[in-house]
Amino acid sequence: MKRLDQRGAINSWLIAFIVTLLITLIALGFGLWAFSGRQEYKNKVDEKVAIAVADAETANSLKKEAEFAEKDKNPLRTYTGPATYGSLSVSYPKTWSAYVDETAKSNLPLSGSLNPSFVPGLQSNLPVALRFTVSSSNYSNIVKTFDSQVKAGKIKVTPYKSDKVPNVIGVRLDGEISRDKQGSMIIVPLRDKTLQVWTESPQFVPDFNTIILPNLVFVP
Repeated sequence: MKRLDQRGAINSWLIAFIVTLLITLIALGFGLWAFSGRQEYKNKVDEKVAIAVADAETANSLKKEAEFAEKDKNPLRTYTGPATYGSLSVSYPKTWSAYVDETAKSNLPLSGSLNPSFVPGLQSNLPVALRFTVSSSNYSNIVKTFDSQVKAGKIKVTPYKSDKVPNVIGVRLDGEISRDKQGSMIIVPLRDKTLQVWTESPQFVPDFNTIILPNLVFVP
């Protein structure tokens, strides 16, 4: 009977030990799984935080660069053309370079190109921040040259008048103002001639709207 009791006790102890060991192993496994999951979650959170911080720093840097670029445009420079062609006055950022031809050798007695840093040559076909011309061509004839683009929906036409010369009514074009070039242009009659002022890139439309047009002056 004692041997049976001893065996029973041993079996009970062994079972208890095995059960305790299994519980311990399960608890340990669960703990490792939970720790691993938490660590993985923490790593993902840390990675997301690092990305968010980097994005915020980049956005802040770009914002500061944009603010600096805007401040660097002032004070504005001003070009004033000959009285013969309406004393055209164009104000532009001081960071832009300008090339103006007043030689009156062709149908364009006055033409100018302005661009940040340098003015690309006409043959380069690069978009330019601002161009202006005083043409000997009739106002109505110049406006009609854009009829096909307007009918095709490539250009939107709206009435235009200068803030500083409100008694002269012209038109504003927005869209594909020339082949493969998107931008904005104003066309107004100027005495017996026609004034055109335009930008050849959407990048410079904000400057066109907030700097060029509000400061545009000419004598009708």
